[in-house]
Amino acid sequence: MPAVPSCLLEPLWDQFAALLPARDEYAPTHPLGCHRRRIADRIVFEHVVQALVHGSGYERLSSPGCSDRTIRRRVKQWAEMGISERVHALALEAYDRMIGLGLAEISVDGCITKAPSGGEKAGRSPVDRGKQGLKRSVSSDEAGVPLGVVSAGANRHDSPLLGPTLQATKDQVGALPDIVNVNLDRGYDSTKTRELLDEFGFTGEIARKGIPAPIQAGKRWVVERTHSWMNSYGKLRRCTERDGKAVDFYLYLYLAAALVTLRMLIRRATSRYRWDDRPTTRRLK
Repeated sequence: MPAVPSCLLEPLWDQFAALLPARDEYAPTHPLGCHRRRIADRIVFEHVVQALVHGSGYERLSSPGCSDRTIRRRVKQWAEMGISERVHALALEAYDRMIGLGLAEISVDGCITKAPSGGEKAGRSPVDRGKQGLKRSVSSDEAGVPLGVVSAGANRHDSPLLGPTLQATKDQVGALPDIVNVNLDRGYDSTKTRELLDEFGFTGEIARKGIPAPIQAGKRWVVERTHSWMNSYGKLRRCTERDGKAVDFYLYLYLAAALVTLRMLIRRATSRYRWDDRPTTRRLK
């Protein structure tokens, strides 16, 4: 069984492969010119997707044609090139062209996950007895499409991550509408948050502290659903990466976000652009 459906894997690979640089089949620096063939990027990419979906270590996912060291090296190279971020931007562009992004209403929220191996982005989790954890701050449009994502330690508060998340949204999407309303929970209820929204030129609908959540749920529930979709990937729920760039490549910036965007694009485009090619038949009287 594939890690993800082919309707998601093939479009993602097409865009991913177009951003990869051309490489020789053999290493040109080898003195004899007869070094082992380089493992194809498609094979390594499939192993990377399996690691993202299942959350398993590279040693368990390695195969006779692709070792765990090869996966680690290739992930590091791709992370330094920023390919996953560009793929997510392309997915957003395709979604906006075919469906249309609802950028007038943006929701932002944070989510804490496990990071048992620690690393550059990990921090003490306040909800997991002080164990190492990660936090991702995600912004979504009015339908829940992930726009901007920022990773940090689990000990970071949501409020200081709002500015980088909104800036990441502008970097990924580009020009925003003249009127943008940002929906936030009561963790962002502060004067600094309102001043920050004024600097961006946005309005804000922020839940007030001391009022029960069901009464003022608002429109931010879509980003909580987006977090639920992203947590379906094992590497997001329990990240064992220690390198900060690898963490960003894998789950936060922006491979998982690209898969979520593509899934929403295909699901909504199926009903909007569907046509019937079946031949018509006459009913016999």
